[in-house]
Amino acid sequence: MDILITILLKVIAPVFVLIGAGAMMHRIFNLNLATLSKLLTYYFLPVVAFVNVYDSQVTGDMFFIIVLVQLLVAAVMAGISSGMSRLLKLDKGMDATFKNSVVLMNSGNYGVPVSQLVFQGQPVGVAVQVIVMIIQNLITYTYGLYNSLSARHGGAKAIREFLKMPVLYALLLGVILKSFDIGLPFFIMEPIERSADAFLAVALLALGAQVAFIKIGKLSKVIIASCIGRLMIGPVVSLGVIFLLGLDGIVAQALFIASSFPSSRNSAQFALEYNNYPEVAGQIVLVTTVFSALTVTMAVYLSKLIF
Repeated sequence: MDILITILLKVIAPVFVLIGAGAMMHRIFNLNLATLSKLLTYYFLPVVAFVNVYDSQVTGDMFFIIVLVQLLVAAVMAGISSGMSRLLKLDKGMDATFKNSVVLMNSGNYGVPVSQLVFQGQPVGVAVQVIVMIIQNLITYTYGLYNSLSARHGGAKAIREFLKMPVLYALLLGVILKSFDIGLPFFIMEPIERSADAFLAVALLALGAQVAFIKIGKLSKVIIASCIGRLMIGPVVSLGVIFLLGLDGIVAQALFIASSFPSSRNSAQFALEYNNYPEVAGQIVLVTTVFSALTVTMAVYLSKLIF
């Protein structure tokens, strides 16, 4: 109960304060959602992706184990979400939004604070979540981005549009500089890091603006299926992969807890950018975030019980 209250006060509450502020500002000032979308996609997201890779301090065997787990889980979840989409008979736009909502999780502004709370005095647990965040960025800006693009563009055109996205090259630049231990001068890194720090507030304000006029009444079958896929099936699949690889201890705990996080805000961002049912995407992010208070608490309890 103490962990649940702490998460609600230190993680969920600040998130909803920013979302609420964005919704209120949009209702009062009628913000330009297209401009906000471009700003996030072409500036803030590349900056955050670069900083996540460039500042990472985790190396060695643990890194590759976590990468393997994340890729295996993502592959299984992609297959499951595709099957669920067929059963629901979704069109291309809704199919892209649904699959992204199930596969992509909020491992950054949600996952890292939760891990810091759960693994106080155990830096390995937080380090695992940092790696998960980096891999989730890679999955988001490859699978998630291509998935969104392909709903509106077919074949070669989708690939060309995909290759135009600056975030891919920001990730590549971060890997190169990190691999060769190349430092950037202060006057370059300072604005980059400050921009990355601002991403959370801007992104959540934009999400609030996106859902400002959305009314959640009766939950649709797509939203319910997304909640089941992201918050229930996701942890089960992750647990199976962890057992398959024979992992234990804090690393296993951290990976299992990470699988219980809600749908990524980026899934709603992509839906807005490419007009793939953005209102539904925003609803999914909100609903999964609310219910994740329960799933995360249960995952924390089970992780300590099992591992």
